Amino acid sequence: MTIYQLIYRNTKRNIRHYGLYFFALVFSVGLYFAFLTMQFDASMGSIEDSIKVSAAIQVASMMLLWIVAVFLIYANRLLIKRRSKEIGLYELVGMTKHRIAFLLGVENAILYLGSLILGVFAGYLGSKLLTMILYKLTGLENIAELNLSASALKWTILVFSLLYLLLMTMTTFQIKRQTLLSLFLVRDTSETAGKRITWCQMVIGIAGILFILFGYYLSTRLFGGDFDATNELMMLMLIILTFCIAGTYLFFKGSVTFLLMLFRKRKGGYLSIKQVLSLGSIMFRMQTNAFLLTVITTVSALAIGFLSLAYITYYSVGKDGDALTAGADFVFIAKEDANSFEHLLMESGIQGQVKETSTLELSVDLTDILAKGAGITAEQQFLVIPDSQAGMDVSRGQMVLTGQSDRLKRSMKFKSGEMQILGEAERTLQLVDIHDTYQVPSFLSFGAPIGVLNEGDYRQLQEISSVISQSFFKVIVQDYEDKEDAAQLFREQQFDDNAVSKVLAAEQQKMQMGLYLFIVGFLGLAFLITSGSILYIKQMDEGDSEQQTYTILRKIGYTKNDLRKGIVHKQLFNFGIPLLIGLSHSYFAVKSGWFWFGSSLWIPMLVVMVVYTFLYAIFGALSVMYYKQIIAKSL
Repeated sequence: MTIYQLIYRNTKRNIRHYGLYFFALVFSVGLYFAFLTMQFDASMGSIEDSIKVSAAIQVASMMLLWIVAVFLIYANRLLIKRRSKEIGLYELVGMTKHRIAFLLGVENAILYLGSLILGVFAGYLGSKLLTMILYKLTGLENIAELNLSASALKWTILVFSLLYLLLMTMTTFQIKRQTLLSLFLVRDTSETAGKRITWCQMVIGIAGILFILFGYYLSTRLFGGDFDATNELMMLMLIILTFCIAGTYLFFKGSVTFLLMLFRKRKGGYLSIKQVLSLGSIMFRMQTNAFLLTVITTVSALAIGFLSLAYITYYSVGKDGDALTAGADFVFIAKEDANSFEHLLMESGIQGQVKETSTLELSVDLTDILAKGAGITAEQQFLVIPDSQAGMDVSRGQMVLTGQSDRLKRSMKFKSGEMQILGEAERTLQLVDIHDTYQVPSFLSFGAPIGVLNEGDYRQLQEISSVISQSFFKVIVQDYEDKEDAAQLFREQQFDDNAVSKVLAAEQQKMQMGLYLFIVGFLGLAFLITSGSILYIKQMDEGDSEQQTYTILRKIGYTKNDLRKGIVHKQLFNFGIPLLIGLSHSYFAVKSGWFWFGSSLWIPMLVVMVVYTFLYAIFGALSVMYYKQIIAKSL
């Protein structure tokens, strides 16, 4: 048999084992090529100035490349490990290490060439789909076209050729540094099954749980008002991240073993076959895989967290429009612009109403009305409006605070008390109530709450020279059906920054957040597939090493169905524990600061978590199917 016949037979025999690895590689090539195609697509030029699509996709392509590179390096190590005895046999029959490296190199070249061809083809077809998804998320009306980019093809071939050379160099080094004996023993000595649990491991297990719980506790205090300065918040975030990552590592290193040991002691050591198959090896194997599982869990938590925050922002687009324009459809600073736009609406047959609102800017001391942990300094510039323009009835000497949204309640906490006006207008106003309605556009109030005063108090303050007086003009379209047409007229007039349209502002925000959701979503999907593939390959390796155990169990009377039930429980633990910890980490991370990104938490976060869990479960199901094949061949 020639070496090329051997390569052909090995490739044919291993293609079934490399199926998911090959799929992940094809998916990575396809997604990378599709991203590059979009980056070099000339049709993106029309929107590049507004949302920097090309630059964002270029950054996403580089991040995707890092994800793929880490996946390929680690997966290649696992695959070489699975074939260690085969490599040892080649050496035993006289093949040199260089010859073996050449054999594996040609096999991988066939695998990479096939994945590159299929990936480029899939990316060529998928680029239009990705572009359509991007247009849908950003609300653009452009038509997606199917284009083959020569630049994208060139860079894809170059990048993945370099990755192939890197992997083959590492493979050659890995083969050269191993002795013949170590090749036959590597799969038998790689796990720690059967070793006794020490007191040190028990302490590590308890410490891991405590570290994670302490990180969660700190996350609930992050924006609670106890830490105001930016450097304090950054330091606390770093501490939370350190405790959660260290706790996750210690959890896999010792906590899982410790908890399962307690379960086994409670059972008195008498476990069913399902519990033996599902818990026995997990107690020890997770210690060996602690670092890998920590990385997968941490990055999963980051992916779910970023996806949740992106979807929270995207889901909340338009819901915060009242804050931007104080409930109006358009806001103008200049009276001439407001009047000319009203006249333009009338000419177009659109009923619009102009309403003027005057404001006063005061220097105030908020010491008495700031609650503990308010997060702002006491002396501030403060806007007030008369109660007649706010549709309220406020008594003399009193004030109602408006614009206190749920988001602001996290950073600006107020209580009943007296606000002192500084300067020439020195006097005090009693804060009697707080409302969440918006009376002044956020781009004028800078997002801060404003005060509503009695008309008489407002007039007295207005006469003081040091007080700054300003007006703005709201335009409200009467018929809902005319709002889009009115927004189009506003767009055509090209007003300066002193005029705002609620509809156009929402569209702009949707474009920006849609792009962010698109990038984060596909990078999260890429990581999900690559990390799921790594866990699947690990389960293939463990399944092959445990085949003799299944043979013994079958010989002493256990049925296939008994073993399969145990395997299902085992995969629930293998895939479920990292997933649950990742979901838990992301929940506390998102819960601590979601209000900075939007007005809705539960629906966006739950949607992301459910979708991520469903896709993750697919790899667990594939692992169960592989184990069923091993059980079927065990006897």
